[in-house]
Amino acid sequence: MRFLIISDIHANWDALDAVLNRAEGKYDIVLNCGDLVGYGPEPNRVVDWCRATNAAVVRGNHDKAAVGLADLEWFNPVAKAAAIWTSEILTEQNRMYLAALPVGPLAVQDFSLVHGSPVDEDEYLVEPSDVGGLIPDHTLSFFGHTHLQGGFYLHRTGVHSLAAESVFVDETAAYLLNPGSVGQPRDHDPRAAFAIYDSELQRVDFDRAEYDPALTARKIVEAGLPEVLGLRLFRGA
Repeated sequence: MRFLIISDIHANWDALDAVLNRAEGKYDIVLNCGDLVGYGPEPNRVVDWCRATNAAVVRGNHDKAAVGLADLEWFNPVAKAAAIWTSEILTEQNRMYLAALPVGPLAVQDFSLVHGSPVDEDEYLVEPSDVGGLIPDHTLSFFGHTHLQGGFYLHRTGVHSLAAESVFVDETAAYLLNPGSVGQPRDHDPRAAFAIYDSELQRVDFDRAEYDPALTARKIVEAGLPEVLGLRLFRGA
């Protein structure tokens, strides 16, 4: 089975559309590590698509914020403004869908999906030291939240960082892999990020899709969202 693994779309339909075009014919099932909304200008379009096509989704912190399940005081002013705007524009059907999304880890076959980490959906896994004490439920887990493509593998020799290259899953280690952010990358590469997992080959391939950030940036301004949310798309940071 081939899985399209996505995360952190953040209501950026243009980036998502680019991912779907680039990944066409390469996957059978779509899985999502959360943060469907927040920051971006098209939350309903994105959530409508996720509801119709995603086989499994875990909630992200911006999904919670948009439906009143997270304290906005923990958000910076820009993120808070975007969360309030998103909450006001969501359809009732999409609001109910986001509110009902499960907390990770969510098992899919013999691997799992989380948003932040296997023990805390809001935890950021950025450095090997963030991963050292974790004991994942499965040999392979996909996570999001950091907007950084790549990940880690946990071995008897320690925790090691993995670059965004092809990874073959070895049963002697545990893997925490981040497909990167579709809608707001923060690894200085503005292209939309995703991954393909082939469960028969036990291989994960990281990939990127080109799109025009100016399209989304213009929509952000037209929606009345903070302009900085569009400007950062050009930098991938």
